[in-house]
Amino acid sequence: MAVLPILTYPDPLLRRPAVAVADFDVELSAFVDDLMETMRAGPGGVGIAAPQVGRLQRIVVVDVRPKLGDDCHGLMVLVNPELIAWEGVAVGREGCMSVPDFTGNVIRAEQIRVQAQDIHGKDRLYECAGFEARAVQHEMDHLDGLLFLDRLVSRKTDLFRRKVYKR
Repeated sequence: MAVLPILTYPDPLLRRPAVAVADFDVELSAFVDDLMETMRAGPGGVGIAAPQVGRLQRIVVVDVRPKLGDDCHGLMVLVNPELIAWEGVAVGREGCMSVPDFTGNVIRAEQIRVQAQDIHGKDRLYECAGFEARAVQHEMDHLDGLLFLDRLVSRKTDLFRRKVYKR
């Protein structure tokens, strides 16, 4: 496994839509392993999408256990995910490894249902709520060339410089 370099805003690849995965093979499995390693290497990383490392395929990895413990699905590998239902809205603070210097307030659905495939091509259905739903929606946005910056409640009042903590 390898930690892959993460593209940062304003890299133009972050704005390009990703294409569907067609081949569920050993190479895909190896790439997903690298993607998970990259997510875990970032401070506070709970999700990552393939376009963030320059691969324009519809692949998302989310694992919010560092924030929620076992009150979630655990590690989710979502290949070709589709948001098929959502309910409620909530404002929450988001950050992104591809926008390392800022966080912002973003409106997201509170509960979602996502249909996806796993790394073997098997269909999966996930129902997510709260922070887990927010993380999945955030990562799925990357597949369409969107960043949390595009969904800020207000660019004037809801974009914040990320705090830097000394060790």
